[in-house]
Amino acid sequence: MKEVREVQEVQESSIGVVLAHGAWADGSSWHQVIAGLRSEGVKAVAAPLPLTSLADDVATLEWTLERFDGPVVVVGHAYAGAVIASTHDEKVASLVYVAALAPDEGETVADIFYRTDPHPRAPELAPDPHELIWLPEEAFGAAFAQQASEEEQALLAATQRPLAAACIGTPVGRPLWRDRPSRFLVAEEDRMIPAANQHFMAERMKARTRTAPVDHVPMITAPGEVVGIVMEAVREAESGR
Repeated sequence: MKEVREVQEVQESSIGVVLAHGAWADGSSWHQVIAGLRSEGVKAVAAPLPLTSLADDVATLEWTLERFDGPVVVVGHAYAGAVIASTHDEKVASLVYVAALAPDEGETVADIFYRTDPHPRAPELAPDPHELIWLPEEAFGAAFAQQASEEEQALLAATQRPLAAACIGTPVGRPLWRDRPSRFLVAEEDRMIPAANQHFMAERMKARTRTAPVDHVPMITAPGEVVGIVMEAVREAESGR
């Protein structure tokens, strides 16, 4: 039985996964999820979004998709929900939203982000003189990653990648979630994107929805939840359902 298990563990999936990070993060935010998917035989890579404009981020996602020959499940966190729905690459088998934003055609990221009242601990956001939006250092512990350790919060604050204001002010075209299966992990303890807003978007998308008592960055604080919903999408793509 041991030999059988070892063979199963190294069997590779025919489905790849591309992970797109949100604002104030980078590809390393997915490292625990990448490790979890790898243990399931799934190749996963993070798209290094520059966060300079929606068009730049979509182009970077599409360059990353070129690294795969077969079907791909694309996963987006927060702002990157708009990015993953703005590609129309035929390789995309399905979309997975992780506490993400899902503007519809003609909407901007800001439109959908501000459709509900913010959490009392959420920070006020405004661009600096360079039109870059930084997250205040104290917000990493108060709202962005309140379930993370103090060490993780400090590291996230020190390595944050700012978001260009242009990214959230550009209307999107027809989102890919209208034409592909989608899943949504609703973070019930999210203080950046309230859970009520996430439920609204998931229902509008007709996404298969999972909920969990996690904060805004479950890929860091609850990676097993993220691996679980991504694997559901992978298995569905493998079966052709």
